[in-house]
Amino acid sequence: MSFETVLASIFSVAFIATIIRTSTPLILPAMGGLLSELAGAINIALEGIMLAAAFFGVVVGALSPQWLPGLPLWVYPWLGALAGVLAGMILALIIAFFHLELGADIILAALAINILASGGTVFVMYALTGDKGSTSTLASPAMPTIVIPFVNSLPLLGQLLNGENLTGYNILTYIAFLSVAVVWFFLYRTPLGTHLRAVGENSAAAASVGIPVKRVRYIALVLSGFLAALGGLNLSMGYLTLFQANMTAGRGFIALAAIYLGNKNPIGTLVAALIFGAAGALEAQLGTLKVPSQLITMIPPIVTIVALVVYNIRRQAQIRANARKFQEKMEAEHRTA
Repeated sequence: MSFETVLASIFSVAFIATIIRTSTPLILPAMGGLLSELAGAINIALEGIMLAAAFFGVVVGALSPQWLPGLPLWVYPWLGALAGVLAGMILALIIAFFHLELGADIILAALAINILASGGTVFVMYALTGDKGSTSTLASPAMPTIVIPFVNSLPLLGQLLNGENLTGYNILTYIAFLSVAVVWFFLYRTPLGTHLRAVGENSAAAASVGIPVKRVRYIALVLSGFLAALGGLNLSMGYLTLFQANMTAGRGFIALAAIYLGNKNPIGTLVAALIFGAAGALEAQLGTLKVPSQLITMIPPIVTIVALVVYNIRRQAQIRANARKFQEKMEAEHRTA
């Protein structure tokens, strides 16, 4: 494919549709990580939770026809999705228990979950299929795809709303964008969301006014596991219909970066996730050129590093501005006195 053709494909509605699709497994864990971060209990196990959910979704979806024969075919992918979500929430609950009940460092607990998910999924996959690479021998179902009616006849809007091939997006893509609105409403329009933010800002002050800090953090971590699990399911039952070893490929950590780049705000986090999704889509497009593959695969991590540098520069500038305002306030009070 020529450079001109690739360039034309990048500046097209179809490319925007690709960004929407590639951003889905980033938006969902980013929204989950945002909830736990704002509660003061950062969850760096998003990667491992996504991996476990992706694995159990495929395995249960593929084997449930043997365990529960006679059910309608559309039920089996939902059973797989339920298993994946439960796996993600259980792992998040384990982190919460070790951190909140046993006093373990949450970073170390989350790292242990990441390691467990990375090795454990391969171990169980090999025990079930005899293959350490993928579950390609299992007939795994896919989550349903939704096509918005009456828009495919519109040249640009059709591709934007129903994907580059006009075949619709996976249902988890719609859930991902809906989750942004739900998380925003939860954080800023509900009492529990207010409590969650208060706990993250100052847990001692929140406890002094009767907010149950431990319970709020339990809820935040379990919700983060739920949303991260949906992101993992999108990879194995939306992108593909199989599980591959370490198929998350760092998306959980990129989702964490999106939280900070988005200034810990649902809308900002969505924009950051779309930027990272665009980097992934660009990687796929440039892969058709005669460019060393190593350079192409460097695009997403480079974008992540640059984004974090920009965030840190902005954060340091904010800190200096706050310090300057505080100093001016103190000087004004001193002159008044």
